[in-house]
Amino acid sequence: MFGSRKKLDDLMAQLRPDLSRESLGVGPDFPGIAPNPLLSRDARKRTAELRTGVLALGVLVDWREVNSNPRVVLMLDVDTADGTSFRGIADEDLTITELTRLAPGQTLPVRYRPAVMDHYVALARDADPAHVQRLSDEIAGRKRN
Repeated sequence: MFGSRKKLDDLMAQLRPDLSRESLGVGPDFPGIAPNPLLSRDARKRTAELRTGVLALGVLVDWREVNSNPRVVLMLDVDTADGTSFRGIADEDLTITELTRLAPGQTLPVRYRPAVMDHYVALARDADPAHVQRLSDEIAGRKRN
């Protein structure tokens, strides 16, 4: 291999300090952003697992453009149905239209892996609007109490 796993995991943070763990607001357990998720076996596996992950709601805090595809890293404050809250990171390819519609404070349905809890989430573009509304009502009700 080309170097230690730690060096490869931190490569993106070295190339783009705005994508470091500290800048994204996550802890040391966050594995980091893959320079090219299509070439990373771990990133491909994570993406596949997130597609079938558990639905949650994320409030958009900020985002960073990674390239002009446009690939973006979204930082979201996530609330789950079981009451867990965490900073979630979504590594997504968006259309220009989707990118222009991003606004801090926007609530988006996301999927996460409760067994892993590594801060990674994915936008749940396939989520049933009625299920998202029920989840939103459940989370809002819990916050009121």
